[in-house]
Amino acid sequence: MSRAYGELRSQGLIRTGLLLLAIPSGIIAIWGLLSPHGFYRDFPGLGRHWVSALPPYNEHLLRDFAAANLTIMLVLLGAAVFCERRLVQVAVVAFFIGTIPHFVYHLTTTGDYSTSDNIWSLGGFVVEMAIAVGVWWLTVRNPRRHQPRSAPLFQR
Repeated sequence: MSRAYGELRSQGLIRTGLLLLAIPSGIIAIWGLLSPHGFYRDFPGLGRHWVSALPPYNEHLLRDFAAANLTIMLVLLGAAVFCERRLVQVAVVAFFIGTIPHFVYHLTTTGDYSTSDNIWSLGGFVVEMAIAVGVWWLTVRNPRRHQPRSAPLFQR
């Protein structure tokens, strides 16, 4: 495989991973900001009710959670657009660090959900964290030795 092809493939994987992390954050952000009570009542949709299973409703906290998701979505999208090594690394590490306490919390509330809801919820966290680690790994393997760390991951 030529170096140029390998770089394009890695760049595509990095951007795809960043978008896969940004999309759910964007959905949560938009839904939570436009309809915090609807988000509380109906998230994640399709007849499931993960947030309302843990009352009480608190509009302030839901809006703050949605706004935080909007922020991380912007950082992930910025990293996908600019594909600069440090920005990508900061974006996925921030996402990962923010996901860990959320995941740990959900590990402590498994009794409030059905087995299938626990599998989907916890499995989703595991998939997201694996994507973040995979994207990070793609940015640290085989760095170009003669480029500053802030250089784009790939030459245009």
